[in-house]
Amino acid sequence: MKKFLKWALVVSFAAAPAVWAASSAPSKEEAVAIVKKAVAALKTEGKDKVVSELNTKNGPFHQGELFAFAYDMTGTIIAHPVKKDVVGTNQYNEGDVDGKKFRKEIIDNAKAGKSGWVTYKYTDPASGKVGTKTTYYEPAGGVVIAAGIVQN
Repeated sequence: MKKFLKWALVVSFAAAPAVWAASSAPSKEEAVAIVKKAVAALKTEGKDKVVSELNTKNGPFHQGELFAFAYDMTGTIIAHPVKKDVVGTNQYNEGDVDGKKFRKEIIDNAKAGKSGWVTYKYTDPASGKVGTKTTYYEPAGGVVIAAGIVQN
């Protein structure tokens, strides 16, 4: 019995990081919440301040793997806390690895006053593997605030 308990303890400690990692992945609810938090701040604090904060790594709209970013209404990325090289680039007609123009879908819907979800393929910069991502977006104050999560 002692051997079994020791073995069970070892297995549970070995598996704990995998369980923790799986449960720590951002959820759809968390993506919506961070976008709504940025939208609320935009309405009270103004566009310039919120865009600056959205561009801040580990700022108020960046929580671990989850972060909000922003487009203007032409599809130009105006804020991204992780990929600074994309800020200022227009991505309206850029497709994912399958050619889906998901940013066009986001911008066109936002111009119509709609918020929602869009799913697309992306290449993980760390592994180089193609995965599926879904992004929640919401228009506010002439910009589009968004946050995406990786789907398993």
